Amino acid sequence: MNLRTLPSFFATIAFFFLSALTATSQAIKHQNKTKTEVELVNIKSAQKVDVIIGGKFFTSYCYSDSLMKQILYPILTDGGKPVTRGWPIKPRPGESTDHPHQRGLWLNYGDVNGYDFWGNSYAIEPEIRKVQKGRIKHIKVEQLSSGAEGILVADESWLSPSGNQLLAEKTTYHFSAQGATRIIDRITTLTATDSVVTFKDTKEGMFGIRYNRFLKLPTQKSESFVDALGDTTTIAPTSGETTGNYLSSEGITGDSVWGTRAKWIDLYGNINGEKVSLIICDHPKNFDYPTYWHARGYGLFAANPFGAHDFTDGKLTINFTLYKGQSVTFRYRVIISSGEHLSEAEISRLAKDFYKKY
Repeated sequence: MNLRTLPSFFATIAFFFLSALTATSQAIKHQNKTKTEVELVNIKSAQKVDVIIGGKFFTSYCYSDSLMKQILYPILTDGGKPVTRGWPIKPRPGESTDHPHQRGLWLNYGDVNGYDFWGNSYAIEPEIRKVQKGRIKHIKVEQLSSGAEGILVADESWLSPSGNQLLAEKTTYHFSAQGATRIIDRITTLTATDSVVTFKDTKEGMFGIRYNRFLKLPTQKSESFVDALGDTTTIAPTSGETTGNYLSSEGITGDSVWGTRAKWIDLYGNINGEKVSLIICDHPKNFDYPTYWHARGYGLFAANPFGAHDFTDGKLTINFTLYKGQSVTFRYRVIISSGEHLSEAEISRLAKDFYKKY
């Protein structure tokens, strides 16, 4: 080798060596980022399963008999901020006290064979509950698995007010983390056990969360909302602490996302100074993808594939029917960032990962 070329040769070797070290370091960092330990702990005395990520409490799967459905509650960011409303379970100062049935993160529906599974709570008079309201009863926790991903499998039963089973439910939750971002994947299969089970078209559904008041959309006026039974709820103007805004995969923002279709919607804002994105993703295998969104600025954020009549001003109606033994599966991903508002590119990446996984 010519001595005059030695410096260039060693410089080339050093470049490739440093590049290899950088790539290895980035790979290790990515591996550590995506393999945060998830621990699931079934506390039977409290009828809940705690989800611990990286040593920090994240959420609880609550299956208490005092609930009309199973919920994830509370749900915290990596920074420890609650993205769920506290009321009526553990009220926090300044919270609104409307819609007592909207607790945590849930999946149910407002009209199944004429029974309301959406708007049911113990705040409803017993005489009404016994006639109109359905209940989702917890049967058992079938599987718990801790590790890089936490997996919880549960069996539930959708019951009419008289106790007749309409649907058998099997739900699998996948809990994971990527750095300060938390991910919940919910895969729910409903199987008709009654002869015919119809999800009649209503806006009151289906996969929803009641979120922290700081993520509400700012408004200077009172707003009134009418439910499927004709009951009206009036929401007061928000304070200056509300910081939320919606952005859909289709580029629609604010309250205008209500009733539109989208692959995902991002609710972003600040909770006590912490930047947070709360995203729900639909899945291409779900019925009538991309779904309609029952997303309100006052605190309700829900995906509803069956509410076409309300969302299209009566132009389209969907009455979805299962016959005995038939099943339908719903797949949803919830993404919760901490310390930053996720970019559209990052949301799309996480959504595509969800599509490929299930």
